[in-house]
Amino acid sequence: MRVLLLLGLVAFGLADLTRFEGEKVFRLKPVLDKHVTLIKELAKSIEVDFWSPESAELVNIDIDVDIRVPAMYLDMVYTTLQQSDMEHEVLIEDLQSAVDGQMNNKPSPRAHSYTKYNNWDNIQSWIASISSSNSNLISKQVIGNTYEGRPMTVLKLGKTSSSTKPAIFMDCGIHAREWISTAFCQWFVKEALSTYGSDSQMTSLLDQMDVFVLPVFNIDGYDFTHKSNRMWRKTRSKRSGSSCYGADPNRNFNAGWCTVGASSNPCSDTFCGHQPESEIEVKNVADFIRRNKSILKAYITIHSYSQLLLFPYSYSFSLAADHSELLKVADGASAALRSLYGTRYTSGPGAATIYPAAGGSDDWAYDLGVKYSYTFELRDTGRYGFLLPESQIEPTCEETMLAVKYIAAHVQQNLY
Repeated sequence: MRVLLLLGLVAFGLADLTRFEGEKVFRLKPVLDKHVTLIKELAKSIEVDFWSPESAELVNIDIDVDIRVPAMYLDMVYTTLQQSDMEHEVLIEDLQSAVDGQMNNKPSPRAHSYTKYNNWDNIQSWIASISSSNSNLISKQVIGNTYEGRPMTVLKLGKTSSSTKPAIFMDCGIHAREWISTAFCQWFVKEALSTYGSDSQMTSLLDQMDVFVLPVFNIDGYDFTHKSNRMWRKTRSKRSGSSCYGADPNRNFNAGWCTVGASSNPCSDTFCGHQPESEIEVKNVADFIRRNKSILKAYITIHSYSQLLLFPYSYSFSLAADHSELLKVADGASAALRSLYGTRYTSGPGAATIYPAAGGSDDWAYDLGVKYSYTFELRDTGRYGFLLPESQIEPTCEETMLAVKYIAAHVQQNLY
């Protein structure tokens, strides 16, 4: 056994950890059609990682474009930008330094911590311990396994009741590299359990409703970001005939699937999958939501970054039937969030507020009949992007709690 363990540690030590020395993140500001064309041409000629928007196809006039550029292409990119008259700046001078700095230069504790970016093993241990901590308020259920065989566990928060209660579903970590997202789901569970009985709003919510929390949606991808490539976004599924891994789970739902803002190229970061729900993680979540459709009144999905609170639609510029109410609630939630640290969020329908993108979970849930369907894009607006330092976990989670509780209170008072 000890020999096997040592071999395992050696194998882990040899795992290929991607390094990002010398890589930079640029912000480009296209204001003319020729700028848009230049960015799209650049993306065709070199390997560029789009941080925002999520692919070259989504680049448009007056949308800031954040791209990660490998060190080997920097000279070419600088030359191209200098020859154009497009405004640009460097957001991150050295990506590896930012990756290292995200952990506040202290080694991560072996144990779970709410103010650290926990790896999957720590989160799994936390799920096991927290779900058995208070049987009157929390239980767990496995809704299926990931592609690589990891259990997807949903935590059910709410005072146990003999009757079926209306519910809210919330997930975090659809995109693997958005670590602040997964940190929030853990924080939410902690807050719900620790403030029940003292915070009147949380007590009322958990007395009258249940909240289903999926702490990490894309577990395989999240594990991969910790062990191999911090910048991975997609799932880790593999099809014969393609050398590329994974699909974008938030382009894989059956909502205008693959029509806009998604790619049919398996190597793209916005690959929509081979068909709707081709990704087992998406199918597991969709099946769970379908099974509980009669009780689910709200769907909340947590992403980063950009400081946005979005609602349907993203696959179309058409306004949702409940547009005015969804906007009013989003504006109220954004104001509640801002009240703590002054963090400004923009709220609105996905397509019109940022860009059109099909196959998203929020649009799918809304079309299924879950009226209050929201997507959060947490801090920041690009200074650190996906590499938000651990020192910002607590304030980000505290302010986001206010917005989520605002939405939950509205749902609770407007059950349908």
